[in-house]
Amino acid sequence: MKPMPHKGWHSRNYLPHFDSQDVVQFVTFRLADSLPKAALARLERDNQPESLRHEMLDHGWGACWLRSEPIANLVEDAFLVFDGSRYRLHAWTIMPNHVHVLFTVLPEHPLGTVISSWKRFTARKANEQLGRSGAFWQTEYWDRFIRSDTHFSDTEDYIDNNPVKAGLVSEPRLWPYGSARLKT
Repeated sequence: MKPMPHKGWHSRNYLPHFDSQDVVQFVTFRLADSLPKAALARLERDNQPESLRHEMLDHGWGACWLRSEPIANLVEDAFLVFDGSRYRLHAWTIMPNHVHVLFTVLPEHPLGTVISSWKRFTARKANEQLGRSGAFWQTEYWDRFIRSDTHFSDTEDYIDNNPVKAGLVSEPRLWPYGSARLKT
């Protein structure tokens, strides 16, 4: 297989992305129905759309297919299968309508290719399990490369604590669909 080049700064649809090997990335992607039209319109007008988007996703809008144990396990297994060969996972959480993943992209496996692989595989399998067809994931994803050790630590804490902040559990280790439960 021919090695895939990393793209550096580039744009897909309307969001800018940064893709480089050995860069730690914080990525969020969501289910196709997770934000209603009114929420999307509000995001377009907001001067800090990333913070607002995370807040809105925690409302649990949409069908929340990731609340289903088999679907959440499918997504988590997809993250774990190539850990160490295409990327290095650092932290993740699978929320009812979105996911957060902190990982290092490895050489010859560009960011977009990794995420596309996760989304394509899980969408097909989840739709089979749910007996449905159509869009499962939103087309776009949000990524932010990690700039420092403090940024890494803050991002890992955010990921681990997202189920607590959303009122789903009282402690990060109690959430069954994330890396916090694996920490000692």
